[in-house]
Formats: sequence, C-alpha cells, structure tokens
Amino acid sequence: MSGLNEEYDEKKYGDQYSTQVGSAQDNHAPETAYGEGEVKVGLKRQLKARHMAMISIGGVIGTGLFLGTGSALAHGGPLGLFLGYALMGSICYAVMISLGEMIAYLPIPGGHIKLAERFVDPALSFTMGWNYWYNWVIILPAELSAAAVLINFWNKTVNNAAWISICLVVVVTINLFGAGAYGEAEFWFASIKVLTIVGLIILGIIITSGGGPDHQSIGFKYWDSPGPFVQYAGIAGVTGRFLGFFAVLTQAAFSYIGTEIVAIAAGEAKNPRRNLPRSIRKVYIRILVFYLGGTFIIGLLVPSDNTSLKLNSGTLASPFVIAIKNAGIPVLPSIINACLLTSAWSAASSDLYTSSRAIYGLALTHQAPKIFARTTRNGLPYVALIFCSLFAALAYMSLGSTAGVVFGYFANLTSSAGLLTWWGICVTYTRWYAGLKAQGIDRKSLPYHATLNKGAAAAWYAIVLISIILIFQGFALFLGAGEAGYVFDHATFITDYLPVFLFPIIYFGYKVIKKSRVVHAEEMDFVTGLDVIEAESYDEPPPKNWVERVWSWIM
Repeated sequence: MSGLNEEYDEKKYGDQYSTQVGSAQDNHAPETAYGEGEVKVGLKRQLKARHMAMISIGGVIGTGLFLGTGSALAHGGPLGLFLGYALMGSICYAVMISLGEMIAYLPIPGGHIKLAERFVDPALSFTMGWNYWYNWVIILPAELSAAAVLINFWNKTVNNAAWISICLVVVVTINLFGAGAYGEAEFWFASIKVLTIVGLIILGIIITSGGGPDHQSIGFKYWDSPGPFVQYAGIAGVTGRFLGFFAVLTQAAFSYIGTEIVAIAAGEAKNPRRNLPRSIRKVYIRILVFYLGGTFIIGLLVPSDNTSLKLNSGTLASPFVIAIKNAGIPVLPSIINACLLTSAWSAASSDLYTSSRAIYGLALTHQAPKIFARTTRNGLPYVALIFCSLFAALAYMSLGSTAGVVFGYFANLTSSAGLLTWWGICVTYTRWYAGLKAQGIDRKSLPYHATLNKGAAAAWYAIVLISIILIFQGFALFLGAGEAGYVFDHATFITDYLPVFLFPIIYFGYKVIKKSRVVHAEEMDFVTGLDVIEAESYDEPPPKNWVERVWSWIM
C-alpha cells in the first residue's frame, strides 16, 4: 500500500528495507548494476509512493492547460478544443500503457532512453535521449516565460527579467536539494494544482448555471454564437472547421507532454515494482477529469472570439481568469492567478529535474560526456543539473518581445520534440512486444500490462496518429495570404519542424558513425538488472483503518 500508510510506517520498515537492499540501494553504481561501467555513487531511490502519484497525476499540469488552452480555444472553438484534447488524450493513454508495461518491469535509470538501447537500437536510444533532453531544457524557459505572463496580470511596470530570475532561483534551489526534496515540493505543488483545477471546474459549472454575482446563465450560449468551431484563417465550410480542430492538436500535445516523466523518475522511485503500476493506472484520471473536464468548461465560459485569449495580447491570457473576471467575482482572479503561478513553478521544477536525469541517463550509456554521470554522495547528478540550469537563460529572450510570443515559439518546439519522444516510446514497445513473443514470456506475468495493447495495437495507434500530426502540424504556413492575412513565417516553420528534421539525421548519423544494429527479438535482454530491482521491491504493510485505505486508493 502507499501514501499515508507508507508515511506512518516508514521508520518501522526503513531499517528492514535498508537491510534487505543493502549495497543495492546505497553503494552500487547504476552502471555497474546494469552491467555498464564505473560510476561511483549513482542515483538513490528517494521518491515515495505519494510523490510518484502526484508526479504522474499533477506534476506537469502547468501552463499548457491553464494558459495555453486560451489560444487553442481561439483556433478551434469550444467543440474543436474539446475534440482536440480528447484525441490527444487517447494518444497519451496509448503511450502511457505502452511505457508503463516496460518501465514497471525494468524501472532503470534513464527510463525509456535506456529501454530503447536494450530493445531497439543504440542509435534510437541516442536520438531519443538527446531529443528528450532538448525537449525539457527548451520547455524550462517556456514555463518561466509563462510565469512572466501570469505576473503581468498584477504588475506590468516591473521588467519581466526580475520575475524570470525569481522563478528560476526557486526552481534551481528545489532541485539542488535532491530527488527527495523535488518529490516533496511536487507533492505540494501538484496538490495545489489538482485542487485548483477541480475548484475551477466546479466554479465553472456554477458560473454557467447563473450562480455568479451577475446571475447570468451562460449554458451553451457561446456554442451557438460565435459557434462550436472556428473557421480557421477565414476558410469557409467543413475544411475551415477541420483545420481549426487540427490547429488545437499541437497545443494539446504541449499540455499532455510530460506524462512520461514517471519513466525518468523510475530510477529514483522507492519500491518501483509496486508503485509504478499504481501511477500508470492513474493516468486516465488526469485525462478525463483535468484535461477533458477542464477544456469542456473553458468552452462554456469564454467565447472563442475573445481578444484576451491570444497570448500576445499582453492581457489576461488564462481563460479561467477571463471567465471569473467577466462574471464579476472580485479578488478571486488574483487568487486563481497565484495558483497558476505556483503551477508554472512546479512545471519548471519538473522540467529541470527531467532534463538533468535525461542527460545523466545518456552519460550512463556512454552517449554523453562522462562528466554528466557524476553525482554527490546523496545521489544528486549535480553536473547535469547545473548544466541544464544554464539553458533557463533562454527565457530572457522574452524581454525583446512580448512574453506570450516567446511562449508560443517554445511551445511549438517542445510539442514536436515531445511527440517524437512518444513516437520513440511506442516504437520501442512494438519491439519489446516482439521480444516477449519470441522468447515465450507471458505478458500476464509482468507487474503491469494493459489488455488494450494486445498485439501492440495501442502502440501502433499512437505511432500512426503522431506521424500524421508531426507531418501536417505546420499547415497554416502553407495556406497563403488568405482572408486572415497568413504568410509564410520562417520562425514558426523552424520551431514546428526543426525537431522533426533533426530526429532522422541524428539517428542515421549515429548508425553510420557507430555502425550500430537493430537488436533482434531473440537477443533482447529481459534479465540484466532484475536482481537489483527485485532487491529494491518489498511488501508494504496493509492499511490499518479506513483513512489509510482511502489514502492508499488515492495514491
């Protein structure tokens, strides 16, 4: 069991756990344990069950949902917004059940990056690893830029450099205290975010029903006028409505990407064989309640033609704050904006944690300079952390333009890179599935498996849809001047397609230089490292009362 139960009994069971694991926990080097080298200390398992639960459910609920949904609503309309997030949610779920099956069986440092090396090709591992690192060092300044947008709600006189700097200091400080501190901070940050989004959904229902100070019932008013869809770029008919819906997908991807952080955190999770499957099974809650519930309510609260929805408008930006202010509820917009600000801090903290562990994982597989594998005695990859922190300075680019424009550029970059990570995870799963079948391993014997992925069906579903989205995501660039004045924008083209172009170049470049080969299904290694993983798994005491049972179910 997890959560409260684990907290109550940690002292009692801590010594037993340390004795059971011994050097596997405190003294072994991850590379040595997994048959690869000479790192002296390595990461330590400090993340508790409740940490992993919140990292999975709320750790990356950030500006993509609270802030970025504004521009998505402006592009797709309320129904286009909901359908876009629903489709991307189905892709996210397919990716997570594929990843969950692999990482619950082999919760190793490096996560899906290391799995790609073992089950596909070292070239894919190299490409995914650097793409993943790039994704998270780029998304970090995006979150800091978004924080500046949120603070501008109160104060536009202070230079945004001050706000970016303050947020950056908070994020770096949290991560310097190690995985345990990061997990604890994420638990509370994510708790605030979860309570915020649940509260906003409830408040949204009240406002649409006429329960606000103005007592104006909204209902589906904005679905009637300006309408459920937006005619994208002034293009009439079904084509314009479909393009509006398709435009939502990139922003939706930005909101969902990060769910796979549990794979990177798996190398520092306590009792991973038991806690990781629990975290994976909670993914559908995040999709159904937070994203689909949130976007549906947003579509009821704010008309898609509201000028404040555009991030470069320099005004309110968050559709939730817009709706509350329009309803005439005093003070509450500032309270909500403060919660959204902690959300940006939380997401930025996750970004730094993930990028540092990604490059640490690359160093373990000798695909990044060895220095990035250095850790302190407490298991903090300090070189990787400091190096990744330096890229946060990109957030200061927003000082030369509105912070919203820069946020949009970063969002496009990270959406493409994140989708490529998901694509790589699903490709890895198809090979993993082939390996299980070739070696006669029953999926039902694994710590976690999903019926929907029989025959790798879910993985192939995600691969096909992700490929389509990646190819056509920049369609607006090729519409021509049109009624809305669209022209070919080189900056947008680069941010949309740079990761897509680099991915095959890096993959084939590595294969040519290193002469790597695809791992055959019969040769796949399902055994190395299992002794360490099983040593770090232990039976947790059962709940003693109903409070502990409820907490265990939640966590």
